[in-house]
Amino acid sequence: MNIQIFGTKKSADTRKAERFFKERGIRFQFVDLAEKGLSPGELKSVAAAVGGLDRLIDPAAKDRETADLLPYLSDADRFEKVLEHPLVLLQPIVRNGRAATAGYQPEVWKTWS
Repeated sequence: MNIQIFGTKKSADTRKAERFFKERGIRFQFVDLAEKGLSPGELKSVAAAVGGLDRLIDPAAKDRETADLLPYLSDADRFEKVLEHPLVLLQPIVRNGRAATAGYQPEVWKTWS
């Protein structure tokens, strides 16, 4: 398993995801979205795995201005805006190869063994 967790240190769900994998002895790589966002390729891969970019957007994101603007943008512009403002993404984003989840989803992660 090659687990990557994208989130922020302040996110309670991200910390719960880290604890989930630590308790099971599964190594993971943490990527802080506040410091470094996803690459364009990572974002495309994760969006495809979860069913589209819209499923990655957090409706309760603290960056309200960007989150409120996203529905009015074209698909290409929305993609670029999310790359520029990764804190509008639902946290944590957990990747395991081509599989990915957005939000705290331990029931899915248990099936990845």
